[in-house]
Amino acid sequence: MADSRRAAVNAFDDEWEELFPAVEGWRSNTRRIAPGAKLGMSIYELLPGQTQCPYHFHHGSEELVLVLRGRPTLRTPSGESELREGDAIHFPTGPEGAHQIVNRTEEPVRYVVAAAHATPEVVEYPDSGKFGAGSREHRFWSINRTADAVEYLDGEQPRA
Repeated sequence: MADSRRAAVNAFDDEWEELFPAVEGWRSNTRRIAPGAKLGMSIYELLPGQTQCPYHFHHGSEELVLVLRGRPTLRTPSGESELREGDAIHFPTGPEGAHQIVNRTEEPVRYVVAAAHATPEVVEYPDSGKFGAGSREHRFWSINRTADAVEYLDGEQPRA
């Protein structure tokens, strides 16, 4: 009989995966803990002076952040606040769950992000007027500008 136990992942180990391109201003180390289709969890180490991702909110997936080390700055619709080690914050779906994490300190900050992965999913980026739409199940993802929207039948021809 096969052993169904999984190896433990230690949130304080320095083993990272290359999940995102290293672009200045957006650099972080990342490690997926639970890369499941319905539940995802990753550890992030956000380097000094960097931002994890654009300000965004999800239409289908809730997220939760738990700070393990350091004092990241959290941006939400209510403004900015500095988080402390041990702080946990939930981001519901929709505009009220918009968020972004920035490291304005001189030391790396480390936190866990857990998400209920809805698929298909739509993510909005209010600062840039973009949205992403995709399906984890079908490995499809597209980022578009809201301003480029077209009418429903644009480019379509009836098939009579």
